Amino acid sequence: MQRQIHLLTLPNNPFFCLPESVGNYWNEPDHYTLRMAGALNNFNIHYVVSGKGYVEWDGEVHTLEAGEAVLYFPLQRQHYYSSKDDPWDIRWVHFYGSGLQDYMIERGFHKSQLWTIRQPTAWEQVHEDLLFEAEKSRMLHPTKLSALMYAILAVFIEQAVPISGSKASTSGNRILKLLPLMQQEAAEPFILEQWAEKAGVSPYYFCKLFRNVMEMTPMDFITRCRLQMAKQWLLERKDVNIGQIASDAGYPSVSYFNKRFMAHEGMTPTVYRQLYGV
Repeated sequence: MQRQIHLLTLPNNPFFCLPESVGNYWNEPDHYTLRMAGALNNFNIHYVVSGKGYVEWDGEVHTLEAGEAVLYFPLQRQHYYSSKDDPWDIRWVHFYGSGLQDYMIERGFHKSQLWTIRQPTAWEQVHEDLLFEAEKSRMLHPTKLSALMYAILAVFIEQAVPISGSKASTSGNRILKLLPLMQQEAAEPFILEQWAEKAGVSPYYFCKLFRNVMEMTPMDFITRCRLQMAKQWLLERKDVNIGQIASDAGYPSVSYFNKRFMAHEGMTPTVYRQLYGV
C-alpha cells in the first residue's frame, strides 16, 4: 500500500529546505528502486519503520531494519529494495534547498549512507506531520511545508548515527524508556548505581549506553532537566528567592547553581528572572 504526494519544485526556492515528495510504503514486497548516478538532483531519506529491506552501497548489500535509514545526496546512484519475505514499512522524503549540501557536508553526513535513528518515534512523528500537510494542502502553504521539512531534517541531524559494521545494540531502548522517569526525578540526588540497576546493566555500561543514545553523560542530562525546571520556577514562583529555587531543583549550593545556570543561559538566574519575568 502507498501514501505519497509529489510537489512542485520551485526554481527560485526562497527557503532553506523544501520537500519535493514525501510518502509511506508498506506491504509492498516488490518495492525496488535503481537510479543511476546523476539521475536525481535532490536529497533522499528512506527510513524503515518495520520489516526490512536492502541497500546496495560500495559494492555490498546492506540490510536495513526498523529504526535505520539510508540518506542519499543529490546525483548519487541509488539502489534499494524491500525484502520479499518481510516487506518493509518505509517512510521516505525527497528534499532540496539553497545551501543545503554545504550544510550537510559540514555536519559529516556525506561520510555514510546508512544511519540508525536513536529515537525513532520522534522522526516518525515529524514525517507524519509533513505527509499529512502535503496530502491536505499540497503547495498552498509552502512556508509550512518548509518548516515541517526542517523539523524532519533537524531530528535526523540530532538523532542519526552512522551504522557501523556491526548493528547498533537494541540495549539503547533501555535508556530511552528511563528518560521520562529520570526527568521527573531529576531534582533528587543522582545515584548512578540505582539508575544502572533499573536498566539492568552495570554502572559502566549504563554510562556507555547513555552516551551512545543521548550523546551526553547521564549527569549532563540531569543537569539539563534541573535547569529546565529552575527556569520555569524562576518565572512562575516570583516570590520565591533564588536559593530556594536552587534547592528545589537539586542544587543545595546557590553558587554552583548560578555557575551552571550561567554556563547554559549566558546570564545569572536573577538577570533571567528580571528579563523574562514580565
